[in-house]
Amino acid sequence: MKEQNSNSRRNFIGAIALGSAVGGLTGFSSPLGINNPQNTKKSLHEADEWFKKVKGSHRVVYDGSTPHDGFPIIWNWAYYLTNNQTDSPDSDITAMTVLRHSAIPFALEDRLWAKYKLGEVFQVNDNMTGKASLRNPYYEPKEGDFPMAVIQGIKDLQARGAMFCVCDLALQVYSGAIAGQMNLKTEDVYADMKSGVLPGIQVVPSGVWALGRAQEHGCAYIFAGG
Repeated sequence: MKEQNSNSRRNFIGAIALGSAVGGLTGFSSPLGINNPQNTKKSLHEADEWFKKVKGSHRVVYDGSTPHDGFPIIWNWAYYLTNNQTDSPDSDITAMTVLRHSAIPFALEDRLWAKYKLGEVFQVNDNMTGKASLRNPYYEPKEGDFPMAVIQGIKDLQARGAMFCVCDLALQVYSGAIAGQMNLKTEDVYADMKSGVLPGIQVVPSGVWALGRAQEHGCAYIFAGG
């Protein structure tokens, strides 16, 4: 486990280096608005406003830093399930998942998974084929995506009040890495990634920023990655 975590950190640092080498990370110093201060200011304000949706007596934030076989989503569902079992309604619960580092593809639509081979890049396999997934298995899961059919995906959890956000800094880093590997322009890949963030998932300046904000809003922290 320690070796896996170490490799993950090295890969992320390597992605930063690759993104920089190919002229990526053009917005590294200005998350949420590459080279556009006004856009950055507006987006940062919107991200802070989003946290005002946190509600209820029972509040938790899951740190989804790796795909971890879908557990950043599974634990979110489990929190609603077990609080319901102890007589707390969904209206008194907030479970938030911060998708950062190598878990960011869970925030992206199927089109991007197929186009940029995200299953291969982030080592997420399709449970039915055993090969790198060409779609997002955890937004609207199909039979076999989760270990139990009763587990809900992101879309259904959002309908219950669950909150999901994605790290813009990681989107920038991995856009640079993918662009370098595919001989594409980083700004084009980054814009494509941003356009493909799934409905209701908030883009935040960074995952660690969001984890801090969530705890300031009364959410208990739980690590949900490997």
